[in-house]
Amino acid sequence: MDTPQPSTNVTMADADLLHRLIDDLFVVREVRPGENNTVRFYGRLVTDSEQAYDEVFRRAQVYQYVPLFRREGEDHVIVFARGILPYARQRVALSLALFAATVLSVLWVGVIQSDGQTWWAILSDAAFFAGTLLAILTAHEMGHYIVSRYYNTPVSLPYFIPAPIFLFGTMGAVIRMVAPPKNRRQWLHIAAAGPLAGLAFAIPLTFIGLLLSPVEPLPPRGGYILEGNSLLYLWLKFLAFGRLLPSNGEDVFLHPMAWAGWGGLMVTALNLIPAAQLDGGHVARALLGHRGGQWLTYGIIVVLLLMSFLWQGWALWALIILIFARAQVMPLDDITEPTREDKALAAAMLVLFILLFTPVPLQIVPPM
Repeated sequence: MDTPQPSTNVTMADADLLHRLIDDLFVVREVRPGENNTVRFYGRLVTDSEQAYDEVFRRAQVYQYVPLFRREGEDHVIVFARGILPYARQRVALSLALFAATVLSVLWVGVIQSDGQTWWAILSDAAFFAGTLLAILTAHEMGHYIVSRYYNTPVSLPYFIPAPIFLFGTMGAVIRMVAPPKNRRQWLHIAAAGPLAGLAFAIPLTFIGLLLSPVEPLPPRGGYILEGNSLLYLWLKFLAFGRLLPSNGEDVFLHPMAWAGWGGLMVTALNLIPAAQLDGGHVARALLGHRGGQWLTYGIIVVLLLMSFLWQGWALWALIILIFARAQVMPLDDITEPTREDKALAAAMLVLFILLFTPVPLQIVPPM
């Protein structure tokens, strides 16, 4: 077969070599030069795209090329970029130092929020609060980390963010993915693993915390904060107390463990918003593709702005999502489609978001 000739930005030797790498897997219709010293082969794959990508990647890395699988109209496109995938530098000392600082930060917030009458009671409240919240957050981040490593996607260790002036003493944690996931299937699995792992701790810990919490009359003169109710949280309270709360002027007064559990559920709900770089946004893009995920993100921004009339914090979330909405994240192989099981997983994540979403997360009842 004659090799199609690219234009002058790519040497004939490069094009000929790369064509030979894919000749048995891909019917080449046209070759074009791409930006940043890339070569683009247009045509059709003649075998399963997921298996083809693994084989092309193995062959191309020998010559220090990274293949990207893309779609353009009716064509499959293989883009070859110079280089090798980076390795994630595991900065263990920094990760441990930030985690230790976050433990102290969350403990401090647990101390100042405690209404205990003795130092032992105060420290006990802080330990229940910090242990519960950090268990949920750590499980969430390790869910992402373990599944990423299982798929050989290079990621950093979790970096926790201490915030002693914040309501929960932390702004969560971040994991840096230094290279895209292989395909949309793996992207979906990595994104879903965090919320699922976090909920595996958040649901039972919140329920135990509720069992430790008393139900009492609400102060008639105000001066308190009401936590919002998601459908899942209402169900947990019903299981614990046999009735919906608040009702008849009574509500549950949260034990520190229950308060931290509610915070873990709330963090999971926020992460599951199907927009931008949130976990729910990654799930949506893995399912719908880049364009579909982008349109959904802009739709979510509009909805959040409308919901800011219920709770002003949604306007801030709309701004945060808008800032990150333009970030371009695409898998290495954008041809391989999610399977039926993957779509069922994505649907389950949407159901979880609906069950966890709290329209008014916090309500301040001022003193009369």
